[in-house]
Amino acid sequence: MATVKGSQATKRSQKSKEKQEAILSAALSLFVERGFYGTAIPPLAKKAGVAAGTIYHYFESKETLVNVLFRQWKGTIAQRIYTGFPHTAAPREQFHAIWTSMAEFALSNPEAFAFLEFHHHASYLDAESRNLDASLKIFGEGFVVVAQQAGVIKDNIPAVALMELIFGAFNGMMRAHYDGRIELTDTLLE
Repeated sequence: MATVKGSQATKRSQKSKEKQEAILSAALSLFVERGFYGTAIPPLAKKAGVAAGTIYHYFESKETLVNVLFRQWKGTIAQRIYTGFPHTAAPREQFHAIWTSMAEFALSNPEAFAFLEFHHHASYLDAESRNLDASLKIFGEGFVVVAQQAGVIKDNIPAVALMELIFGAFNGMMRAHYDGRIELTDTLLE
C-alpha cells in the first residue's frame, strides 16, 4: 500500500511540474510575442493548456511569473558565461569566451534571448531579478576595466560605456540574424 501511495505522489508531483513548465513555456512565448503588458492571463492559460486559476496556484501574480521566467533564463546565460570564463587567460581570449557563450545561448534559445534582451523589463522586475541582471553587467564592466588596466583596451572611454556598446552591438547582430538579414556562421561569429 505504501508503494502505491508513493507512486501516486510521484505522479502528482510530475504532473504538477509539467503544468508549471507548460505555464512558463506559454508565458515565454506570449511575452516575446505580445510583451508583458499585452499578455493577459486567459490566453496564457489557454496556450499552457490549463485553467486560468491554475496559473495562480503556481505563481502569485503575473509579475511573479515574469520574474521567475526572467531569473530562470538570465541565470542560465549567467551560468554559461561564468562557467566558461578563463580567468587566467589574456583579455582577448576572455572576450572570445564571453562572446561565444552569449552567441551559443542566443542561437540555441532564441525565444529566451529575445525575452531577456529585446524587452524593457524595469517596471515589473523585483529586486532579485534586478540584482541578477546587474551582476552580469558588473561582470562585463569588470572585464573591460581589467583589459583597460592591462593596456589592451583604451581607457579614454568609461568601462561601463564600452561594455554597453559591445552588448548593444551583440543584440543588434542577433536581431539581424533572427530577422534573416544576416546569417551567423561560425566564421562570422569568430
